[in-house]
Amino acid sequence: QVRLVESGGGLVQAGGSLRLSCAASGGIFRLNAMGWYRQAPGKQRELVAIITTNSGNTEYSDSVKGRFTISRSSAKNTVSLQMNSLKPEDTAVYFCLAKLPYEDYWGQGTQVTVSS
Repeated sequence: QVRLVESGGGLVQAGGSLRLSCAASGGIFRLNAMGWYRQAPGKQRELVAIITTNSGNTEYSDSVKGRFTISRSSAKNTVSLQMNSLKPEDTAVYFCLAKLPYEDYWGQGTQVTVSS
């Protein structure tokens, strides 16, 4: 059983920055990748960024490329998302994801609100 603890998030003005972190425990030796998804009111949950555990390969949604950076700790059990040049349309609940070979685990979500 993988447990995810998220931190960061909050309220920021447009153009500002925030940093989200997610620490995984339990079964982390089986992690394939970790990442972040977000869900805005009335919309489907969408990929923000993901990073593979061993190779460190990354994938970003087009809407955040060049503004957000995902990284993982040297212990490979913590993933962070540095969010710069935030826009009001980035407002959403952000969820951490841990991908294992046959199952996914989700964090509880953290609210990010960007005011115009």
